[in-house]
Amino acid sequence: MLNIFTLANGRLFQEEIESLEELSRFQPIWVDLESPTLEEKRWVKQYYGLSIPEDVMDEDIEESARFYEEDNGELHIRSDFLIADEEAPRTARVAFILNLVNDELKSKGVLFSIHDEDLPVFRLLRMRARRAPGLINDAKEVLLKLFDGDAEYSADTLEGIYDELELAGKLVLAGDVTDALAGEVLGAIARQEDLNGRIRRNAMDTRRAVSFMMRSKMLNSEQFEEARQILRDIDSLDSHTAFLFDKINFLMDATVGFININQNKIIKIFSVASVALLPPTLIASLYGMNFQYMPELSQKWGYPYALALMVASALVPMWYFRKRGWLK
Repeated sequence: MLNIFTLANGRLFQEEIESLEELSRFQPIWVDLESPTLEEKRWVKQYYGLSIPEDVMDEDIEESARFYEEDNGELHIRSDFLIADEEAPRTARVAFILNLVNDELKSKGVLFSIHDEDLPVFRLLRMRARRAPGLINDAKEVLLKLFDGDAEYSADTLEGIYDELELAGKLVLAGDVTDALAGEVLGAIARQEDLNGRIRRNAMDTRRAVSFMMRSKMLNSEQFEEARQILRDIDSLDSHTAFLFDKINFLMDATVGFININQNKIIKIFSVASVALLPPTLIASLYGMNFQYMPELSQKWGYPYALALMVASALVPMWYFRKRGWLK
């Protein structure tokens, strides 16, 4: 899918392109390619003179090669954006190519973005740019607003993690934690820990991308200050993610502790049963020895006496354990 975004009266308008001829009617500041086909890549090359590299979306590219500047002045940035899906949270790779000078279009620059799926941050920017005039003035601000939206989206996701951990904490700290409930809580905690780790990695990636833009000296004074504010927002996320890691570890330890208590209760039952049955076993062993004349046979009440003695020897330890409170 090929979408272009143009500025009109300070607002960003989206147009979906379905043919090469449609490109000639617009002067965009942002060209967005979502899962582009070979034909759409050919349109971009023919009209804008931009060849999209074959490895533009490779995940195994070296980290040091994700931010660089071509000899012709094009800036290449590969950055990850968070997708906080409840079932499968993940990060999606987006490749940006910023062409700051385009003589044919006589514009201040065009931002090209290539990605495989629609992203929440992109949807948020499109919605805000349509409603808020003057939010975006050129291609560089589009890129800055995307990184700013990514930091804000990460912050909103952290608030969701706070809420989920609060619910898990109420279940754990209630005290009556069964093994089934502990399993559910551990699963919820593990999902939030995975999401929290992805947010921290995504924040680090966004910080590197914004720092690269600042070092490239492509930003004016206002944009440079905006980039610094984005970095401050990202830095504030680090303390929240660190706190959440500590909270997750606490809830994890508390849940595992309740599981151990439940297991100890089971082990205690077996321990009490084995100790209580030891005296009857000893009595049965004594009466079962190979005497010339069996003691229980030489007396009229031999067997009843032996059975009563075995029962009494089992009840006395149980009474003692109950008196000490070990059976509770």
